[in-house]
Amino acid sequence: MAEEFDAVVIGAGPGGETVASRLLAGGLRVALVERELVGGECAYWACVPSKTLLRPPEARAEAAGAAGLSTPEQHWPTLRDYRDHMIRHLDDTAQVDGYREQGATVVKATARITGRGPWRVEAGGRRLSAEHVVIATGSQAVRPPIDGLDRVETWTNREATTVREIPRRAVVIGGSAVGVELGQFLARMGSHVTLVQRGPRLLDREEPRLGELVGARLRGDGIDVRLGRQATTVRRDGADTVVELDDGSSVRTDVIVLGTGRRPRTAGLGLDAVGIEANAGGALDVDERCRVTDDGLWAVGDVTGTALFTHVAQYQARVVADTILGRPRRADYTAVPRVVFAQPEIAAVGLTTAQAGERNIDLATSELDLAASLARPWTFETEPTGTLGLLADRRRRVLVGAWAVAPLAGEWIHQAALAIRARVPLDVLLDGIAQFPTYSEAYLKAAERLDL
Repeated sequence: MAEEFDAVVIGAGPGGETVASRLLAGGLRVALVERELVGGECAYWACVPSKTLLRPPEARAEAAGAAGLSTPEQHWPTLRDYRDHMIRHLDDTAQVDGYREQGATVVKATARITGRGPWRVEAGGRRLSAEHVVIATGSQAVRPPIDGLDRVETWTNREATTVREIPRRAVVIGGSAVGVELGQFLARMGSHVTLVQRGPRLLDREEPRLGELVGARLRGDGIDVRLGRQATTVRRDGADTVVELDDGSSVRTDVIVLGTGRRPRTAGLGLDAVGIEANAGGALDVDERCRVTDDGLWAVGDVTGTALFTHVAQYQARVVADTILGRPRRADYTAVPRVVFAQPEIAAVGLTTAQAGERNIDLATSELDLAASLARPWTFETEPTGTLGLLADRRRRVLVGAWAVAPLAGEWIHQAALAIRARVPLDVLLDGIAQFPTYSEAYLKAAERLDL
């Protein structure tokens, strides 16, 4: 006989956890199925460890730039130990016990959907039945088809964020957020880093100008940034790994770090057996309520292929849980913040210039040099830099995009996110009063420069 529940949640990353917690709080019977660790990629191998690792080198650089301070000593074993504490030593016992105390049935096994009407799931030799199934299985790192890659030491985000010893040399393949963050971290920990990006700029989904600024900062950290280049072959030569590039050059390294994107994890779920197929990108198509089907199958997070961020997974989870609990909601991705936790932070929200052009928006833009315009950068560091860019719709007189490379940009980008989402009129922004001295003052000065 199958065990009966109101909902079975497959995957216990940030999205799955949020769904399960809200449904449990709403009084539903919930089974939470996780094949690895409750907490998921973000808690153990991505967001939490990477940001923990990035903070000490960031603080060290900030101290070096503050008047009257000497550069503090960097102690890798202490940082490594704290990272291990933050990822719970890859032990989810407390999380499993916590959900069971809330009344959830936790199954540590691979799940497979075996039927519908009601939905049936098999996991760890148990048969589960529920009116609702929520798929929250996340994504996995993409391994590019480079000849020889499987014969040398290669790290995805998992190996990089759980590293025990800092390598002397590293080749980072990919100029995305992962590549930028890990490349800067390794460089600031003493590695000689070469970053290889096949496109003409870093962070190529963002504004070209932002990529230029980031590239300059990474080169300032001593990183050898190779744009418009691809790795074609990898081979061993004695103790070295040799990466051959398509321009005929080569780089010797100790490890290759992959920052080449992620792919939704849908394989093995048994979806074909119940008449459901992933799209060409490997994701599950969902509607505005994150439904895969109208009869109780839902999906949240990276597996939907929609803005692969933890905060989006949690947002979708709130939409799904509230809808199941009788408070229907629709997802709106108008202003999702995008932050790269380098130093200084890199943040963006809303549309890029190219995206605005595709929508035929009559665009006004401005760019503000923060050090030339504000007092706050000079109170923050002795040789300040920073840039804010705004994009506005001339016809509607509202912001449609913003980006920044500056200290704490990941915090104050949310002002732009709220303005874009709420369609705050530019006249309101221009009449605003910002605390002095802050980086937030930049919005008024940048808005005043818009050619409206």
